[in-house]
Amino acid sequence: MDRKIALITGAGSGVGLACAQQLARDGFTVVLTGRRQDKIDEGRATLAGEGHLAVAADVGVEADVAVLFEKIETTFGRLDLLFNNAGRNGPAVELDALSVADWNDIVATNLTGSFLCARAAFALMKRQEPKGGRIINNGSISAHVPRPLSVPYTATKHAITGLTRALSLDGRPHDIACGQIDIGNAASEMTERMKAGILQPNGSRMSEPRMDVNDVAATLSYMAKLSLDANAMFVTVMATKMPFAGRG
Repeated sequence: MDRKIALITGAGSGVGLACAQQLARDGFTVVLTGRRQDKIDEGRATLAGEGHLAVAADVGVEADVAVLFEKIETTFGRLDLLFNNAGRNGPAVELDALSVADWNDIVATNLTGSFLCARAAFALMKRQEPKGGRIINNGSISAHVPRPLSVPYTATKHAITGLTRALSLDGRPHDIACGQIDIGNAASEMTERMKAGILQPNGSRMSEPRMDVNDVAATLSYMAKLSLDANAMFVTVMATKMPFAGRG
């Protein structure tokens, strides 16, 4: 197959959909996944080219991920790129007010979901011919510094950095490259509240600048199109004027 195959999780809207659209323009055949079939079907209809696939799955559920990758292998026989993009935030509460159910749900999506998809992709990339491929994890600015009242989200995103580093090492013998894109204030549903004002470390609330999701897509495109002899291991793309440096 001449066209490379890319899987994007959390592809129904926002960053995931913008990246799917860009990769389709780049010539990839794209598999979109998300919890809602109607959303990913709508997203698939916006992609350039033909042959794209939309498969509903909850990436935090092992059985769903197994069905997803079985469909990919049956349909295409290989996978060249995984973008572990699916993620969710939690309630903005202090740690003692955070429920175990909320903690477990955030960990399941952000961390376990990335692990399950990376594990399945790793296995397929090892056995396909020619072997190899690329895994890109969505780390977020929160992989570097936290926002107030964000313990579960911050913890999972720091863990994603560990996953990226370990996979970039363990993938070497199999021609599997692993990198991470850390995104700050992309204009999506998740960051909509930033326009009205969001809590700052000093207790104030401030409206924060956001960037177009297509700037994220362009960055992911650069990472995705590198040869497997090169790896952009960590890339940060953010709204220029967001208060990132001051959060350290």
